[in-house]
Amino acid sequence: MLWGGNTGTLEVRAEGGSTRLVARFPYGAETELAPGRREVIAPRAFAERIAAGGEIHLLAGHDYNHPLASRSAGTLDLIDQDEALEIRATLDGVTSWSRDFLAAHTAGLIRGLSPGFRVAGGGERIERRGADMLRTITKADLFEISAVTRPAYPQAQIEARAWENHKDRQPYRGAVYPLNRWRA
Repeated sequence: MLWGGNTGTLEVRAEGGSTRLVARFPYGAETELAPGRREVIAPRAFAERIAAGGEIHLLAGHDYNHPLASRSAGTLDLIDQDEALEIRATLDGVTSWSRDFLAAHTAGLIRGLSPGFRVAGGGERIERRGADMLRTITKADLFEISAVTRPAYPQAQIEARAWENHKDRQPYRGAVYPLNRWRA
């Protein structure tokens, strides 16, 4: 699964005893994922999966062991628009990682937003720009959105693409996860 982020905005506020998170992942923002490898996520690239109503999670740091909200729990809403994907979540603060996330956000440590997705067949365009390559994601299956410390898309505030194994942190060594689909 690929993870990406884009600078958008992340807002957390207390409302009536619960904590509301509102974030935006802007479409159309180009980012450099690695030297010579650029990527952009086209408007509504995630629309089909969102409209299908399937399970999508809000996670802390792309970790399914640290869910913050989900569609099936009724605590996550996704609004797909031409300019951005808007995320609205209600956090209960019941779990230790939810409290940790809220404390880290309050301290200014977690501000990025990063989607976890798999590119659908035919859902990408790759073009050369001199020595560089630009990958445009036009259709992808969104599985999760994560709050992260460092997004890959500097425009999405609350990125990091997992191009490396999290245990040994060796970037750019190729597809480590079986669902990665980046091709030259």
